[in-house]
Amino acid sequence: MITHAGPMLRKVSRDGCGYSVVELYDVRHVLAVAVPRGGGSLEVQAHDALRTIEAVHAEEGTRGSIVHQAVFIPTPELVPQCREIIRDFYGDEQPATSYVVQPPCDGKLLAVEAMGVGRGMGEVRIERFGDQAVRVTHNALSWLHCANVTPRDDVTGVYNQTISAMSRMRGVLAKRGIGFDRVIRMWNYLGSIVEDEGGVQRYKELNRARTAFFEGVHFLRGCQAGLPSSAEVYPAATGIGMQGTGLMLGCIALAMDDRPDVVAMPLENPNQTAAFHYGARYSPKSPKFARAMALSCGAFATIFVSGTASILGAETVHPGDAEAQTRQTLDNIEALISERNLRQHGLPGLGARLEDLGMIRVYVKRQDDYETARAVCRARLGDLPMVFAIADVCRPDLLVEIEGMAFSRRK
Repeated sequence: MITHAGPMLRKVSRDGCGYSVVELYDVRHVLAVAVPRGGGSLEVQAHDALRTIEAVHAEEGTRGSIVHQAVFIPTPELVPQCREIIRDFYGDEQPATSYVVQPPCDGKLLAVEAMGVGRGMGEVRIERFGDQAVRVTHNALSWLHCANVTPRDDVTGVYNQTISAMSRMRGVLAKRGIGFDRVIRMWNYLGSIVEDEGGVQRYKELNRARTAFFEGVHFLRGCQAGLPSSAEVYPAATGIGMQGTGLMLGCIALAMDDRPDVVAMPLENPNQTAAFHYGARYSPKSPKFARAMALSCGAFATIFVSGTASILGAETVHPGDAEAQTRQTLDNIEALISERNLRQHGLPGLGARLEDLGMIRVYVKRQDDYETARAVCRARLGDLPMVFAIADVCRPDLLVEIEGMAFSRRK
């Protein structure tokens, strides 16, 4: 099935795969989600999913363009084998790949989400530095995709592990000539996220470390037209649980020194308290992230939607009801990316609707809620590429969290 959300976004759904094609800045972007169509070993399932994505890119004329990839797998023990399979499959064209230990909801041994930036439309340069970093340059914009960043092996405790992993991430970016202050989107995957460590919830320790590491970092300074200099600016981000007790980070950073016309605007939700203004009862040091990050250039905008849940103000709503929480989460995203909200943030005409989403991830706390959450998402979003994975959300009473990317064009 093929659907069109507008002149710049086309969505395709077929057996085992869904993908969106976005014509943006004279460059073709392909966002694909694939799950194995059959059973068998990890190798068999992985090759089925990877070949499906490969076929999509061949069909769209973007072969060899995958730059960022997330692979969802059920247990930590499968990571080494999965990494070897993927390295063999891609050879010299390794995407920046995160191995997210979250069981796919459909019971498969993996699910793959891949982002490609197509050659052949505009001039695109792709530089690969193993499976941890890929740089994409086009239209005087330089994007660095960074994946699978973990703490040093000898570091213990969530606070110290977060500082270690963020320091490593800063080093990966610096090696490619991009400052940590250029990060526009982050992922924080934390094992046992709602469990205690030394009497303190592990997610709260991550927030304490994030606050300390971000101190003195002026994110995207000079890129927010009309935003007061005193405003707090943080990247879009997701903080989500995964199996085990590990920590893994990923990010997208953007260098745009030669493009003063590009605006990077953090978005807050009119229906929610800014996360960095949460009271101490949620976390002694509040979560430092924006609800979304909108990047606008001329008539186009890309909106990176942070992990979003069933929260109004600062309070969880619809506790225990996965269906209502999923609906509320989508309502929150709808308000966040709306024309009204973009206009209030100084980006008139660049608002989006749910149909302008190009891809989402849906994190479900309980396997039994998968079909419920999936039904709500399909009813509201149609054949949008979606990953559904089992993961603890950062509050014990939250059952669903959703993140994604939306695209808009000024009318």
